[in-house]
Amino acid sequence: MTGTLARLVRVRHVQHALAVAESLSAQAEANSIAHNATRLARVRADLFRQEGVTMGSNFAAYRELADRLERAGRQLDGALYDARRKVDEKQDLRIIANREKEIAERLKERARADAEDRMEVRLAALPSYRRMQKRGNE
Repeated sequence: MTGTLARLVRVRHVQHALAVAESLSAQAEANSIAHNATRLARVRADLFRQEGVTMGSNFAAYRELADRLERAGRQLDGALYDARRKVDEKQDLRIIANREKEIAERLKERARADAEDRMEVRLAALPSYRRMQKRGNE
């Protein structure tokens, strides 16, 4: 029984480690998307900071580029929303895996304590060597 519990503890430990790794990976992906969205917004803002006279053809090209950057920004916003939802899901799985790991560890500790108690009861049930000698002398 102890071997089974030890295996269960190892499995739960591995599941927890995997959940932590997946959670961190999802968080890194969300951070990357957020960084890209920030950079994209900065590029779009910098596009019209140019001072001086701008020719109509240049202005039209800037406007076209700004529209494309705006669409890309909206797509990144959607991707960021999905990535954050994924992070939340992975963190929920991480919490569940941690709880399962703790339960398995407590079960193993309880089984170990029960085994020790049974051993103590068995030892207490065995007649003492000195008592056996005294009885033998009588």
